[in-house]
Amino acid sequence: MSRTYFGTDGIRGTVGRAPITPDFMLRLGHAVGRVLRRSSARPTVLVGKDTRISGYMIESALEAGFASAGVDVLLSGPLPTPGVAYLTRALRLDLGVVISASHNPFADNGVKFFSAAGEKLPDEWEREVEAALQEPAQWVDSAGLGKARRLADASGRYIEFCKSTVPHSLSLRGLKIVVDAAHGAAYHVAPDVFHELGATVVKIGCEPDGLNINAGVGATSPKALVAAVAEHCADYGVALDGDADRLLMVDAQGRLYNGDELLYVLAHDRLTQGQVVPGVVGTLMTNIAVEQALQRRGVPMVRAKVGDRYVLEELAARGWQLGGEGSGHLLALDRHTTGDGIVSALQVLQAVRRAGRPLAALLEGVDLFPQTLLNVRLPEGSDWTRNAALQDVRETVERELGDGGRVLIRASGTEPVLRVMVEARDGELGRRCAERLAAAAVRG
Repeated sequence: MSRTYFGTDGIRGTVGRAPITPDFMLRLGHAVGRVLRRSSARPTVLVGKDTRISGYMIESALEAGFASAGVDVLLSGPLPTPGVAYLTRALRLDLGVVISASHNPFADNGVKFFSAAGEKLPDEWEREVEAALQEPAQWVDSAGLGKARRLADASGRYIEFCKSTVPHSLSLRGLKIVVDAAHGAAYHVAPDVFHELGATVVKIGCEPDGLNINAGVGATSPKALVAAVAEHCADYGVALDGDADRLLMVDAQGRLYNGDELLYVLAHDRLTQGQVVPGVVGTLMTNIAVEQALQRRGVPMVRAKVGDRYVLEELAARGWQLGGEGSGHLLALDRHTTGDGIVSALQVLQAVRRAGRPLAALLEGVDLFPQTLLNVRLPEGSDWTRNAALQDVRETVERELGDGGRVLIRASGTEPVLRVMVEARDGELGRRCAERLAAAAVRG
């Protein structure tokens, strides 16, 4: 029976524990190479990584695995995940490979893949790789071994791509922007993008040492950015995560903007420009205030499961372009095939420049509802879906909230925990409702 290695964002785990070990990574490279060889006689893959110290080990093991299957390898060195997706497509390669655990701490790492079109691969491809992992290795002979070489100026090519996603007329002159790269993959890329577009750039989180990725900086720790914007009297701050596919922003007043708010700004800008926005995809966690604001503009919002992969699948199914989640994963498929923190920041700054108004003004009337999230550890063997008391309380709470809030109850995918979320215009009411639901879940 084939083992499942892939999760919602590739293969990820703690370094030194299966499957994030050098022997498995060699086998993975070999298995992926064999799958690629079924449709291409001499495939070429691009391998990029973030700044974790374990990236060297995993990169070497994957390179050996690919070579042993007769696959050529281009090595970009540290490069944002969306940069690998872009270059895979631009260079007409067969596969893009990213060594990263995104927003996780340095002790974790992982591998994710992009198709020749720069898009995430389907479940069917992942199952094919998992099946190949169970088969005996089939080493090619010496003459058929793959070759490896460094890709010249990968970061420069990606910088030019980022700049190309906004009109040539856009200038950031007169703006001071703090750029926080989370000591991650964008440390040598993101500051240059904003600088070359005219901004005065202050860098934080741009000194990786292999161990400090996401540590107290970046999109998962935005307090550092808020403090830096105040210290340097900057106009805006941009926070990325370790692989630069997430974005949070801060304005001169110290207000932090999450992905839900920034997604609304992208839709608002397109509507203001007279573009048609047929719909927007959020997730189960997207704040109801954003949904209601979009509806007032005549734009429907559909909720996908939590995770940018599911947002992307929903966008593709509907032929829409804009989607995202509160964590800062934003998708603008008319600009890139995947989530890109730098590109998303440029889209937001473009909206600000075109409107001639500060970011806060573009969100007038969009007041996020406070969310109360409780994790309820369930008794062993319990089935919350059959809990009549919980269902009764839920129906009562939903009547009390009306259109001033909503309830979301879902099981954790990794532990025996029920996640109870209540979102309400009245934050105190939401807290009380969440506590009643949590108590009912335990009683059941």
